[in-house]
Amino acid sequence: MSAKLFKSTALTGGMTLVSRVSGLIRDVVFANIIGASAGVAADAFYVAFRIPNFFRRIFGEGAFAQAFVPVMTEYKDKKSVTQARLFVDRMAGTLGLALFVTSLVGVLAAPWIITVLASGFVDEPDKFDLSVQLLRITFPYLFFISMVSMAAGILNTYGRFGAAAFTPVLLNLCLITAALIFAPLIDEPVIALAWGVFAAGVVQLLFQIPFLGKTTMLPRPRLWTAHTGVSKVLRLMGPAIVGSSAAQVNMLVNTWLASFLMTGGVSWLFYSDRLMEFPLGVFGIALATVILPSLSRKHARQSKQAFSDLLDWALRWAFIIALPATVGLIVLAGPLLTTLFQYGKFSPYDVQMASQSLMAFAVGLPGFILVKVLAPGFYARQNTRTPAKIAVVAMVMNIILSLALFLPLAHAGLALAVSIAAILNAGLLYRYLRRENVFTPLPGWWSFLGRLMVACVAMAAVLLWGSDDLNIWLNASIFERVGRLTLWVVVGAGTYFLTIRVLGINLRELIASKPR
Repeated sequence: MSAKLFKSTALTGGMTLVSRVSGLIRDVVFANIIGASAGVAADAFYVAFRIPNFFRRIFGEGAFAQAFVPVMTEYKDKKSVTQARLFVDRMAGTLGLALFVTSLVGVLAAPWIITVLASGFVDEPDKFDLSVQLLRITFPYLFFISMVSMAAGILNTYGRFGAAAFTPVLLNLCLITAALIFAPLIDEPVIALAWGVFAAGVVQLLFQIPFLGKTTMLPRPRLWTAHTGVSKVLRLMGPAIVGSSAAQVNMLVNTWLASFLMTGGVSWLFYSDRLMEFPLGVFGIALATVILPSLSRKHARQSKQAFSDLLDWALRWAFIIALPATVGLIVLAGPLLTTLFQYGKFSPYDVQMASQSLMAFAVGLPGFILVKVLAPGFYARQNTRTPAKIAVVAMVMNIILSLALFLPLAHAGLALAVSIAAILNAGLLYRYLRRENVFTPLPGWWSFLGRLMVACVAMAAVLLWGSDDLNIWLNASIFERVGRLTLWVVVGAGTYFLTIRVLGINLRELIASKPR
């Protein structure tokens, strides 16, 4: 069981790694073209890009995926192929109509949306008008990418993880093309980037069609007519929307507060968030994507012990990756931002400011990854209410902390508030799973965590010794930066994995069998 899941996770993570690397290349190009603190274009674009992404993560990758995959798994395992196809067709029609209406409203209401979600722009007419124009171009991306999320849910249910994980690469390729080829041809380069977002949605949806055809589940959209499966997904989506939106509301609150900071605040948060999401996406989301269908099958078959063991296995891997990633992001924050972004209009000052928020985001990385692993323990059992309630508690905590830390710590305080809220979210999810006897940890956890912490301390010591002063990185050439960063990432990772091996943690054994 574990070996097969690890291979699926590795495949999904590998494809996600390609996506994240191409995303970093995209952000490097963006940093050169629109910078961070040099003008209004960067903040306007990132607000316009973040808003449809906010709704995508709620309705597409968030609430819909959490409700759809368990029901789809149930139809696949317990119903006929004809019944499963009808369910997919009805679901595609219902979702498509809802997304079309939402996208149309978003385009028409763009000025009001910017007023509410980026109130600090209202007093800057140029930034406000540009943000509205960009949002009207990017908002329809919601329609396309949410339909892509449904396609990914079908493919993942049938064990086809690679195509869905590779799809985000197409977004990055479209945006890189728009930035390098079309942006130089117009007076306002960010307009080309916005159209690149729109085009990416179309390309990503078309890319899924051949793979869906191979599963015989290519949707033929039909409107909902009292279909049991569709009704069940919609019922599950209600609480899931609340739960998924909580994390996104946290980011929007931060964006809103950052809009009152000096120009650059929104962009510093964006670039640091992008780096924090690299390990989260490559491993955390990949692991969550793979275990949700497996947990759903175990629940459908009433295999309670196997369900708990799978969660235990996934949590151990989450800690193995999350802890050193946190250390690496904190210690190497400045070198990472310098190497990746400090070219063109992205200044050394931008590096220093973004480093503060990156370190604050990194504090919450274990929480972010653990939420991704623990939440499927509820969704697989078709329980969307409990994680929704927990997410609301975390959201309230984030808002309180954001308001408290906003003035003394500026944008770094906003990032720290999100991190603390994520840790609280993960802690409450774990508590409820234990209390409901859904998850019972296998023996050896304290010893396991202790050995990981020792390895992290060794890794941190090596990186602190070798990373040098930030000015050395700022004055180095691109080749020197890349070479040194590669060296210390490899040395740091090598130190960590060698240490845990010496301390008795055998990763091959963990891959091949359930943890002991």
